[in-house]
Parts: sequence; C-alpha cells; structure tokens
Amino acid sequence: MQVLSTNIGKLTKINWNGKELSTGIFKTPTRSPLVLETEKVANDSIADRKVHGGLYKACYLFSTEHYAHWKKRYPHLDWNWGMFGENLSVNGMDETEIRIGNIYKIGTALVQISQPREPCFKLGIRFGTQQILKEFIDYGFPGTYVKILKEGQVSSGDKLTLIQPSDNLLTVHQFFKLLYAKKKDKKVLMLAIENLALPEYKRERLKKYL
Repeated sequence: MQVLSTNIGKLTKINWNGKELSTGIFKTPTRSPLVLETEKVANDSIADRKVHGGLYKACYLFSTEHYAHWKKRYPHLDWNWGMFGENLSVNGMDETEIRIGNIYKIGTALVQISQPREPCFKLGIRFGTQQILKEFIDYGFPGTYVKILKEGQVSSGDKLTLIQPSDNLLTVHQFFKLLYAKKKDKKVLMLAIENLALPEYKRERLKKYL
C-alpha cells in the first residue's frame, strides 16, 4: 500500500434543512506532508468534533481503487483525490484484508486501524445527492479511520508497512457490513465485541445483539 495523495480541507458553509452549517469534507490534494497528531491531522478542518477527529478518528484513509466505481456513477463531478473527505488517498488498500487493530508505519507516524467510515448527510452534500449514502453502504468499501500511536509526518509516495497484524481476525469490510446488517452474524459479532482496537462504546452497543 502506498499514499498517492495527502489531502486537507477548509471549513465550507453549507445549507441543510434550512440551517447554515459547516463541513470539512471538501478536501483537496496538497503538496505538503501531513502531520498526524494524536486527535487530528494538523491544519485540517473539523466542523463537528463529536463525529470527526479524536483518538479513534484522527485520520481517514480511502482506497484509490474504488474511485473508478464512483466516477462511473457520478461522471459529472469534478473529480480529484480527497473526494470522500479522506486525508490519505491510498493505493492498494483492500478493506476485505485489513484487520481492525493492524498497526502500520506510514512515513514517520505509527497508526492503528480503528474503524470504518460511516457515511452521513455531508457525504451527500459533497456528491449532490443523499442517495449516495445507501449506495456507499451497499458497496461496502468505506475506507478506514486510524488511531495515531506515534505522531509523525506523512508524504505522498510513503508506503504503509505492516508492523503488527491484529490477533483478532475482524476486517474493516466485515465490521462495516455488520453495522448495517439487520441480521447480525454471531461469529463476526463476537469478533467485534472482543476487538479492543474498536472504541468501547461501539463494542458495548453491539452486545445487545447477542
């Protein structure tokens, strides 16, 4: 896996249900390296700290392989890296293989896979239609957030080197599907509940399905 683009965004005003809000989802490529800090990417904009940023959502990675799929569905958009609000556009990232809890070295930073991105209305704003939320969920390749274990600098061209694979076999793809499945697979459910790399509140919520 390799970083193809580093992306940051400025706060953008949007109208939603008659209210003026701000969003940081409009990210664009930057030639400068990104500094991954404990709870955020330096100089990046976060509009709502309740749902973005923090220990388990410090930096968002999205696979460049999936761009072709979405370009076919939305050819009229002005495409560039960062379209999904990702900080790092990564080549060769496969959510069906990446385990939650895996630890990677990127540039001088050390990160741990923490949880998939769950789409909200702001992704719909970015794409000009809220129908993309269902399409995004159905497609099943949401990218992933990472927890920053060691702060550091990441540049375009940096490789993601697996330092320590998770002992828990739960993948990003499996967990994303589990979140939206009406009928929860009990084996996958137990993997999620026992996976300490996931935020505790998510694991606690899943216990009700046992």
